[in-house]
Amino acid sequence: MTHPIITDLNRRYTSKRYDASKKISQSDLDIILEAIRLSPSSINSQPWKIIVISSDEAKQRMHQTFVNKFQFNQPHIKAASHTLLFAHNPKYARSDYEKVIDTDIKNGRTLAENKEQAFGAFAFVDLNTDEHGNNAHWTKAQTYIALGNTMHTVARLGIDSTPMEGVDKDMISELFADELNGYVCEVALAIGYHEESEDYNATLPKSRLAKDQVITIL
Repeated sequence: MTHPIITDLNRRYTSKRYDASKKISQSDLDIILEAIRLSPSSINSQPWKIIVISSDEAKQRMHQTFVNKFQFNQPHIKAASHTLLFAHNPKYARSDYEKVIDTDIKNGRTLAENKEQAFGAFAFVDLNTDEHGNNAHWTKAQTYIALGNTMHTVARLGIDSTPMEGVDKDMISELFADELNGYVCEVALAIGYHEESEDYNATLPKSRLAKDQVITIL
């Protein structure tokens, strides 16, 4: 099958080594960040916060979060052009959704007089919230939608990436407490350009289960 989308997805793979001398241009980074902002989510909740690790200081801080575990991902932090921390709100509340509704009103999507009616969609949040106000399983799932959208975006731009669930959420919460402000990061995405001589995964063939094993058409 020949199509730009299929080409993107065939090209995309998890990079294992990055060329620290190659940086993503500001224009491409702007596209990536706007693509993240435009990512869909259930009831348009957008329960995420994205921290862009770009400066040497931020990279050193992120590098330190691997002191206890997942050291196999540690080299990506300083070698990749950027690392994106995808954090979710573990206690998404009515006040968080009100910001979405207010933005809808500002953009003309919702009439101001219909504000209270717009909160009807928040019932879906209630269905996914426990007695302690925790809905992290739901907000984390929404955040993975943004992650997937980002991975395709960087592939379209010819940029390599490495999704990393091997990150220490507790250390990240400690060392990036001010930036996260209560949000939780359990997945990150290194982005940049692979090191051709050391990235063994770049030359391996794409391998996926056959279509009839994962798709059923009724």
